[in-house]
Amino acid sequence: MIPDNIRHQVNGLLDQVEADHDVRILFAVESGSRAWGFPSPDSDYDIRFVYVRPLTWYVRLSVGRDVIERPIVDNLDVGGWDLRKALSLLVRANPALIEWLSSPIVYRERPETAAIRALAELSPHRHSARYHYRALAWSNYTRYIAKREMVKLKKYMYCIRPAAALRWLRTRPDRVPMDFPSLLAGIKMEADLQQAIDSLLALKVSSLEMGEGPHIPRIDDFIETEMDLAVRPDGPPSIDPSFQSKANELFQSIVLRQCDN
Repeated sequence: MIPDNIRHQVNGLLDQVEADHDVRILFAVESGSRAWGFPSPDSDYDIRFVYVRPLTWYVRLSVGRDVIERPIVDNLDVGGWDLRKALSLLVRANPALIEWLSSPIVYRERPETAAIRALAELSPHRHSARYHYRALAWSNYTRYIAKREMVKLKKYMYCIRPAAALRWLRTRPDRVPMDFPSLLAGIKMEADLQQAIDSLLALKVSSLEMGEGPHIPRIDDFIETEMDLAVRPDGPPSIDPSFQSKANELFQSIVLRQCDN
């Protein structure tokens, strides 16, 4: 749950973004550990949004910047993508955008969001998702855990989630849920592994600083196994022309609607 005072502060920042950049925010959600379901007491609020600009911005000769970022203030990390960038990434089934659209914590959304979400449901996601989650697991595991005598326990959570997502993709046909409890509940988990993850999760959500500790062999084995079983895809996913056409039509309809606003 997001406290009312934080929601009020976030919406004030989003209003300021719209005024400062002459944009209209289509949707804004929580990403990161709070949306995943395992925040620490001092975790940042990771606010992500997609916005649209006036029609004239898209038909000029120069191509403008398609990202808005603001400095982190009071644990509020606010940033967003232009609609053209977002839909171009959706054509490639970008897992980050798909997660934003399925976030359980929504700060605001406009009617157009339903059409974007419906388009995302049609995206061929499995190839990109497998590549994305394997890369996340590999990056965090090799950088922070593997071949170290003592490890930062917090980093385990950033390996366990993508490893669990890989198991989901390997054993289920549907999409990976964003929130961690649903993800764990939806895959088969050996009892000793479940106990090890539950103990680590309890420490994560109750402690400002988890500190360091020795390796957890059962969790190491889980992460390594899922990375090994997720055969790395060769090259980027192919683009479906019919899906790209749908994305283009949606982009045009939303941008042209700015003339009426």
